[in-house]
Amino acid sequence: MTGRIAAWRARSLSHRDAGLLLLLVVVSSPALAQRGRGGGGGGFGAYFGCTDPPTHNIPYDGRFTFARLKYNGGPGNCYYRGEPSWAHGFGYTDATAESNLMKIGAEVTAVRPHLDATNVVSIDDPLLFRYPVAFLVEAGYLTLNDGEAAALRKYLLKGGFLIVDDSREDLQRGRSGWGNLEAMFHLVLPELHPIDMTPEHPIFHSFFDIPSFDIVRQFYDRGPPVFRGIFVDNDPKKRLLVMINFNTDVSNFWEYSALGFRPVEESNEAYKLGVNYLIYALTH
Repeated sequence: MTGRIAAWRARSLSHRDAGLLLLLVVVSSPALAQRGRGGGGGGFGAYFGCTDPPTHNIPYDGRFTFARLKYNGGPGNCYYRGEPSWAHGFGYTDATAESNLMKIGAEVTAVRPHLDATNVVSIDDPLLFRYPVAFLVEAGYLTLNDGEAAALRKYLLKGGFLIVDDSREDLQRGRSGWGNLEAMFHLVLPELHPIDMTPEHPIFHSFFDIPSFDIVRQFYDRGPPVFRGIFVDNDPKKRLLVMINFNTDVSNFWEYSALGFRPVEESNEAYKLGVNYLIYALTH
């Protein structure tokens, strides 16, 4: 795939160095205004409609750029602050969830991503093939037409890697989160299905060692987080195409890590997951 990093050299971190992850973001992020999501969402969108945040994509130059997928959300998707569901965690301040992750990745690995921007790409945009890693949130509200399903299938089977985050059962807003997520990915990859993952999978050891899912704290969801993957041939020993964080919002820790809403240790564990996802994607 165009833009895939062919080789990388990761610098190992001591336990003490890993504890500095959050500090890297705090000192590099601008002062941020406090936001409603840190203490619970609001119903702004239910009264004032849905408005896309401004996007400022940078031109392709072969350097790694993180890409967020844009889609048309289903009923109720604008429940939070008038933003469409695809945009949660993006565009409200200068420090988005993924831009903070890129800062961490640049500091602790040999990956040198763009730090000045992360791009937003429609699922059926041919330019998606320039991005080896894509990021999608709120899949409980995801809707796909035939063209989008075909485009996402082609992207994944040609080597693309998709991270799905910030999804849960959300019956009160018109969607049963997992049911919709599973139905949409059945359109994309009808021969494949999500499989429960264990901490032994290589993605959880691709850079940092994550020995147990117990270290993953919840930002606001209740119950344990669920990690599932979609694999080539439904075989967990083969390439992972889609990494699904369900009943949790790992990227919320990235987004708010400089604001002190959660303990430093919790944000660090969320960053470790994100870095591992990137390294796995760029080496498989």
